[in-house]
Parts: sequence; C-alpha cells; structure tokens
Amino acid sequence: MHASPAPLLAELVLGRTPALKEPQLLDGVLHWLEQRPQEQGRTTLMARRPGAEPMELTPGPWNLRCRVHEYGGGACAIGRGPDGAPLAVFVHDGDRCLWRLDLDRPGAEPQRLTPCPAGGSFSGALGGGLIDPHRQRWIGVLEAGGHDTLVAVSLAGGEPEPLHRPQDFCGYPALSPDGSRLAWVEWQQPHMPWERSQLWLAAMDDQGQLQAPRPVAGSGSQAADSPADCSVFQPLWAGDDLVVANDRSGFWNLECWPGAARADGEGPPDWRALLPMAADFAMPQWVFGMTTNAWDGERLLAMACRNGRWQLGHLAPNSGGPWQPIEQPFCDLAGLTAEAGRIACVASNPEQPAGLLELELATGAWRHSPAAPCPLPAQAISRPEELWFAGHGGQPTQAWYYPPSGGGHPEAPLLVKGHSGPTGMARTGLSLGIQYWTSRGWGVVDVNYGGSTGFGRAYRERLNGQWGVVDVADCAAAAAALVERGLASAERIAIEGGSAGGFTALAALCFTDQFRAGASRYGVADLSALAVDTHRFEARYLDGLVGPWPAAAATYAARSPLQHADQIRCPVIFFQGLEDVVVPPEQTDRMAEALQRNGVAVEVHRFANEGHGFRNGATQVQVLEATEAFFRRHFQL
Repeated sequence: MHASPAPLLAELVLGRTPALKEPQLLDGVLHWLEQRPQEQGRTTLMARRPGAEPMELTPGPWNLRCRVHEYGGGACAIGRGPDGAPLAVFVHDGDRCLWRLDLDRPGAEPQRLTPCPAGGSFSGALGGGLIDPHRQRWIGVLEAGGHDTLVAVSLAGGEPEPLHRPQDFCGYPALSPDGSRLAWVEWQQPHMPWERSQLWLAAMDDQGQLQAPRPVAGSGSQAADSPADCSVFQPLWAGDDLVVANDRSGFWNLECWPGAARADGEGPPDWRALLPMAADFAMPQWVFGMTTNAWDGERLLAMACRNGRWQLGHLAPNSGGPWQPIEQPFCDLAGLTAEAGRIACVASNPEQPAGLLELELATGAWRHSPAAPCPLPAQAISRPEELWFAGHGGQPTQAWYYPPSGGGHPEAPLLVKGHSGPTGMARTGLSLGIQYWTSRGWGVVDVNYGGSTGFGRAYRERLNGQWGVVDVADCAAAAAALVERGLASAERIAIEGGSAGGFTALAALCFTDQFRAGASRYGVADLSALAVDTHRFEARYLDGLVGPWPAAAATYAARSPLQHADQIRCPVIFFQGLEDVVVPPEQTDRMAEALQRNGVAVEVHRFANEGHGFRNGATQVQVLEATEAFFRRHFQL
C-alpha cells in the first residue's frame, strides 16, 4: 500500500507567488523587482529599509520591463543623482521609455527621461543600464534597427547619446568607482554570449566619451592564452581592480586584473586567476541584470555552482584565495548584491521557496523573506535526490529525482521535465510546480541533459550540433534508469517542457519509445522555420545547436518533430501564446494539425495576450491543471 497524497491545489502553486528579481543595495536599503502573476505579470519596484516593512515604489500602471533582445532583464538601475541623492532609472513597458524616480522623496512621481512620439512608444528598446553619478546620466543598451549601441541618457532627460557601436551585440556595462573606465561585454553572430564573447574596456574623457575601446578578455582579445572559444560574464569593479568570470579553463572561473582602472590602454591586460576550481561562477547571459558576483567595498562576494548546487563565499580581491564559504542553508542562488558587509540575493532550497536572503558578514546573521509562504508542511515536501546515469554515448549525466508521495514504486507514474534554454539547468530550490505532481502520486525527474549549465563548458558543449539527439537520449535514459530501479512504471511516463524544453519533449515523442504522453509549452516544432523566422538574439543560435543554415537543411528536417509527426502515437497537449515572436503560433498549429490527421489525441490551448513564457497567473494555473487532467485521463489514473 502507498500513502495517498494530499493534492496541492494549482492556485496555491501558481498565480499568486511573485517572482523576485535583481536585488540591489544602496545606503542600507534593499531594492528589488517583483513580477506579479496576479496582475497579468506586471513588474514593480520594491524597497525595504532594515527592520521595516517592504514598500512598493511604482504602484498602479507602472510596469518595469526591458525588451532588449526580447528576453530583456536589467529594467531598473539604482544609483545616485544630484548631491548624492538616491534614485532609480527604469524602463516602463507602457511606452518603452526611460523614467526617473527620486527615492529620497516619498510619494514622488516618476519623470520621463526619453521622449517618444505623442501617444506612441520610444523607437527601439532600452535596458541593461547603470547610473553614472559623475556625469549625471544613465548608461545602457539601445537596440534599434537590428543593432545594439551603448548609449547615455541625461538624468535631466533627453535623447539617447551614442557612446559606442559594437560590431553586433553588447551588454553588462560596469563603471569604475572613479568614473574613469567603462567595461562591457560584446558578442557577434553566429555565436551566443556564453559561446564566444569579449570583455571590452575604454577610458572616459572629461566629456564622458569613450576613448580607445578594446577587447581585453575572452575570444579574440589581447589577453594571453585566450582560446578562440571562451566567454566572459559580468564585469565587476573591485576598487581599481577589474574582475570577470571567464571560462577559458573549462569553467567560468573568476579572474582579476589588478589596477585596470589605471591601465594606459596599450599594454596587454594582466589577468590573474582568483579561484581556479571545477565550478562555475556565472550563468548563460540570456537576460541583462544577472549577477553572481558582488563587491561590498572591502571584499569580493561570489556564488559558485558545482554539479548543479550553488554555494556562497567571499575572498579578498587579488588574493588568489582561499575562497571562504559562507554558512547559510540555501543551495539555489541568484542575483547577488553587496554593500558594506551586507549581502542580499534571491535564495531557496529544497524545503523553502524563493525569497530574499539578507546576510551580515560580520556576525553571520541572516534572514530569509519568501515571496509567499510555503503551503506545504515540511513532512509533505518531496526532496530532490541526485541521480547520475549513463546518458547519450554512455556519458555520466545528472538529474534530480523527486519521489512521489508515499515513495517510488513500480506502478508510479513519472513526469520527465526538460528545462528550457537549452542551456538552462534543473535547480534544487523548492518548486511548487514539481510538488503539485508529487502530491498526486507522480515521481518527477528534472534532467540536466547534456548542454545544461552548472557542470562546466564541456558539459554544455555536449549539445553542440546535437540538439534533438543528446537531450532526447538523456531524458529517455533518465526515465529508463528510474524504471530499472523499480521507482516508476514504464507504461506511465510523460514528458513535458517549455520553449527549448518543448522541442526536446516533442523530439523525444518522435524518436524514442520511452514516453506515453507529452506536453509542449510554446515548444519548437519546426527547426527550419525557427532558423528563418525568429528574433535577432537567437537568429543564428541553431548554427551551433544543429548546423549552419541553410547548408545543414537536411539535418534540420531530420531533427524537426513536425517532419516526423507520423512517428508520434501517444497523446500530446499544446500551450501557445499568440504574441510569441520566438516560437510563432503557426508552429504549434501545424504540429497539432499533423497529429490530428494521424488520429493522435491532441489538445491545443491558445492565449491571446501571452508571448514566449506565460506571465499571467491565471494562464499559468490553467496550463498546470489542464496538463495534469490530460495525463490523468490518458493514463487512467
């Protein structure tokens, strides 16, 4: 006998809990962005002083959202304005313009900085910026006309002023404390920023113009021993020293250039390894505003990921170590910020949902403020168990297995999850979405298939030219390993995923016989259509994942689920936003129609006001409930 689970309601899982993003500390005040599914995904700016309750700074219609590279991020910068007064500069999605909010004036209304046509929107997309207090301006990225430009906007308002036009893409500007140097990241198609990118550095003259910009780290830089394929992440100033994560060693390790703020701009950079270890101190740069490292004025704080688990630590700059781990109970971390011995980040673990972690380095005291209380008692939570198995080509591959309520057994249904990206990772923080399934007697396996982040560059590169092969084989092998161990039923295995994970799910249904049902959320069905009809950021992404287009057209056809829909014989449910510009709705429609012609049971759910990734809480609840009902009906549970 197996204990009957107490089902977790979908409205407790999704639709209520806000997503916390991009914490920033200034003058002891913690600021962060809060995306609220119950308000159709609106994002607002929050603040909390020590010992006080959170305050909402942008209520009502304000919606802080950046659309640079479609995925955005970095919608708000916190810094100092005139006389050192704190202020925020943010992108409002209503008009795509930059707005300024004076934080020392309670109740102050935001003031628009960038003009736009009457009744219209700003031409282009702005975001990923910082505040330059020395020249009273915002510095960030303008994407317009199919190109990125580093621009400056006066805090008094005005048109964006071009500072630097890269060859293609740019982002992550970082200003030295004295305002004399600006560092940023560039990359060029067909490569993505986590494949090949460069760290650039330039001096600033008295007028704030960039002088002699040059690449100083990463692919094609002047740095010694930089291989052709390496990438950099999050330039950070530690006083006069420049710190960056560089994966030329095979892992995104931290490197420091002592005195970079005083460099003359001619000699080769003097990079020194800070923490050489088999761990990643970075993440793939899908969005702006991602931070895994921070400087508190005296020491460097860093988050390191080893085999899918994150750890927090610190060290003195240019010390060469040792890295000192910080005792705290969280293993899923993001968005690190630090100031004067105090740090904050978004943190969770298998028992506690995502929340703001604030920690005092001097005492080790910490507090964790979850975005919403956990609706489950501790004893009802299914905790992840590390699963290593032989994946594609027999290579060691990792996943997290969540046993169903009552424990795994040979009759238990199993849900295989393929994360998006495909460079994402299966994380260990409490996922109520996973608990929704385990509370209903399902086992869940969240697969870090080849291509995933958190295991070094070689693990990510397993997917080079092999998307739709390695990921599919790894997901099937994870399911087979659990069946072999007597933890799941071979006749009750479903697979689901969104975006790239949706492609993996559909391909797994086509090219393996491991699965008995599938769910695709805005998943890629036609690789060739994606190659010719997607947005600029990912326009050449498939060159590395599949092959150069159109030379490799035959490979695209061989891997596309749409071309092999006749090989799917099990039920499939689809979810698609009608405003999706990454995976256009037409792909989902064609895939569903092909299956219906073959007599396969199909459901399609379309959402008029959703894009790539569902932001509305009501949509999220509907997707979860419909998926579970669909699987339950076809598995006769």
